Amino acid sequence: MIPAAKPIIGDDERVAVDRVLASGMVAQGPEVQAFEAEFGDHMVAGRTCVAVNSGTSGLHLGLLASGIGPGDEVIVPSFTFAATGNAVALTGATPVFADIEPLHFCLDPESVRAAVTDRTRAIMPVHLYGHPADMPALQAVADGANLLVFEDAAQAHGASLNGRKVGTFGAFGMFSLYPTKNMTSGEGGMVSCGSEDIARRVRLLRNQGMERQYANELVGLNNRMTDIHAAIGRVQLTKVDGWTKKRQDNAAFLDANLEGVITPAVAPGAAHVYHQYTIRISGANAEERNRMVAALREEHGVGSGVYYPIPNHRLESLASYAPGLELPETERAAAEVISLPVHPSLTPEDLSRIVTSVNAVVKAGA
Repeated sequence: MIPAAKPIIGDDERVAVDRVLASGMVAQGPEVQAFEAEFGDHMVAGRTCVAVNSGTSGLHLGLLASGIGPGDEVIVPSFTFAATGNAVALTGATPVFADIEPLHFCLDPESVRAAVTDRTRAIMPVHLYGHPADMPALQAVADGANLLVFEDAAQAHGASLNGRKVGTFGAFGMFSLYPTKNMTSGEGGMVSCGSEDIARRVRLLRNQGMERQYANELVGLNNRMTDIHAAIGRVQLTKVDGWTKKRQDNAAFLDANLEGVITPAVAPGAAHVYHQYTIRISGANAEERNRMVAALREEHGVGSGVYYPIPNHRLESLASYAPGLELPETERAAAEVISLPVHPSLTPEDLSRIVTSVNAVVKAGA
């Protein structure tokens, strides 16, 4: 079986973990501080970064630190993982779901514009699959309505638009460090902060509201990253550029050889980092697409994924925020997409097998 995703953990990461364990400093300590500085320099042009225990925590604390709370609305995509809408809801604010544009699966600025009300405080695009959202157009919508912009960059480590890295556009940006992301710390998240005020508030919120022990300044949480996780992340940070290049090369091979599908589009000026290589089976319904996914797995030994089969505005957990909402491009994408493996572990033989298998399954389905 060729897996859909595969974390890469090697001897360097094991040595780093052993070093931390031997030090006796395993909670938030010097490794976390070093990881924050190195991530900021490498990924977000020197922005201040704050490490937390998950990507969802990063979104939640970034929103709280930015003043989002009850009575506010934040516009988000429905075509993404539920953590985006969940984080808004956890602040007491209302997630408002907008449609995507069909080429890159990211928020459609015109759908966002139509969703703005007098309660809207912010727009939070997702750089889905590793492709940057149209930040200039979304910023123009925000500027016209005096809104904040945040970034869910969970899947987009190193992605950029017109030479500017994602995570540097919004008041804050969040990167996930979950095992299947383009780099990992085992589990964790990193918040890229557009101001020192937001950075300080995220630090307070992640640590029970205190900077000095027992001097609690506000009501906070325990969302700290451990030094064990930070040590893994520091090693992975030295490798992620090479892995990204391999993902891009693998994607280019699939682009050149797949038949009968819509391969991922890349916007002018965009650097796609291919957290997922997502094709569309044009005109398929969800049942037809699901049969193709099953055939790839059961008949050809090729793993794949469907990200995401149920849009957020139709999830039981979030549907109450969007009664009767219709998002046609979101619904169409949810029925048509399949994400194929492009992770750096793939061999040339694996890639050829993926192409042969997908082409056969699509031809049989047609």
